[in-house]
Amino acid sequence: MFTRHRQLLLFSVAIFLLSEYTPPPSSAAAHPREPAPITRFRSYLKINTAHPNPDYTTAVKYLTAIASTIPTLRIKIIYLTTLEKPLLLLTLAGSDPSLPAVLFNSHLDSVPVESSKWLHDPFGAHLSPEDGKIYARGAQDDKCIGMQYLEAIKELKGNLDFSPLRTVHVSYVPDEEIGGFDGMAKFVESEEFKELNIGFVMDEGQASPSDEFRVFYADRTPWHMVIKANGLPGHGSRMYENCAMENMMKSIEVITKFRDSQFDLVKAGLAANSEVISVNPVFLKAGTPSPTGFVMNMQPSEVEAGFDIRLPPTADPDLLMRRITEEWAPAWRNMTYEITKKGVLRDYLGRPLLTPTNDSNPWWSVFEQAIAKAGGKLTKPEILASTTDARFMRQRGIPTLGFSPMKNTPILLHDHNEFLKDSVYLDGIKVYKHIIKSLSSFNGTSSSY
Repeated sequence: MFTRHRQLLLFSVAIFLLSEYTPPPSSAAAHPREPAPITRFRSYLKINTAHPNPDYTTAVKYLTAIASTIPTLRIKIIYLTTLEKPLLLLTLAGSDPSLPAVLFNSHLDSVPVESSKWLHDPFGAHLSPEDGKIYARGAQDDKCIGMQYLEAIKELKGNLDFSPLRTVHVSYVPDEEIGGFDGMAKFVESEEFKELNIGFVMDEGQASPSDEFRVFYADRTPWHMVIKANGLPGHGSRMYENCAMENMMKSIEVITKFRDSQFDLVKAGLAANSEVISVNPVFLKAGTPSPTGFVMNMQPSEVEAGFDIRLPPTADPDLLMRRITEEWAPAWRNMTYEITKKGVLRDYLGRPLLTPTNDSNPWWSVFEQAIAKAGGKLTKPEILASTTDARFMRQRGIPTLGFSPMKNTPILLHDHNEFLKDSVYLDGIKVYKHIIKSLSSFNGTSSSY
């Protein structure tokens, strides 16, 4: 952990480097009358922040260059781990700093690409003149909202009537796509975060194929489970009780029945995919290798299988653990298991990690009214099937909603040919203008849920 003096020194260095910063060269032809926000968005998309080697430094320099053009917007670069993983924090001070602030979060990184599977260079930000689609890794997940926050604040500050009551913070964090453990997880534990006095957070959501916006009040929590079955090795012709492969097959059969019971609820329309516990096999390791494949006349003494488990906040983790120890990997069947929990299901008071979307949460009605003022409609609030940095804020008892203003758009996060239409992007800026103005002007009680 760097000292505050060290952070200020590094920040000064960053500002010096900024004076020599030039945007990445364009790899797409210029488009006549292209709106400046689209040009800036495409330039951000051209910065390769995909794993395994995300260029966070260039991304932060670029965002800082734009932020420096917005009057009274304070800029701070924080290093929670290494110089290669900066966290950018922007602050627009409110007139009443005693009120809990509002945080708008996005992540800098994106997932890897298979360039050969793309129609266009995934880091070229190609803008199709026929339909306005901007092809790039991160176009939906989630460089769009990071730039929309900035553009919305830039336009609001251009209006001299805008004076926020509450302080507004905007954060750009590293490593969300690989768990967030060197990003938001460390940030929420830092003194810098505690000093922000955050009362409400907006984080990423997902695109909506319909003409209504989607909003998420919770994430599922991932558990990675590896089961090992052991037994005596034997000749391939022998049949005997409790060999390693037989034990694993029994476990997989039991796990499959549980998976089917959960999936049946989804197929019957009784629950959304994100509302059930999903258990999906991801690997199976067994057998004795040979130069031509595997030894066919030898039964293995050890078998290993991996499963990706996702739990909604309503799930009972203790009940699932009993199921694992008694049915899925019982010790009496010479089985062991290891679970890597990528998050928790309860906050610091023992409550499920979810944000109420009713009158018990005053922020919800403010957000809902802001969407209406922007001319939009919301679908029924959902649990996100995957996992985002929002869980770290909810764990601290801070109400957090996941939202990305992309309607009439296919869901393409982590997919080949990820794109976002220019018109959808520009509309999202207008939506965030209403959201930022409404949330920062909220003068009611804003205690954590």
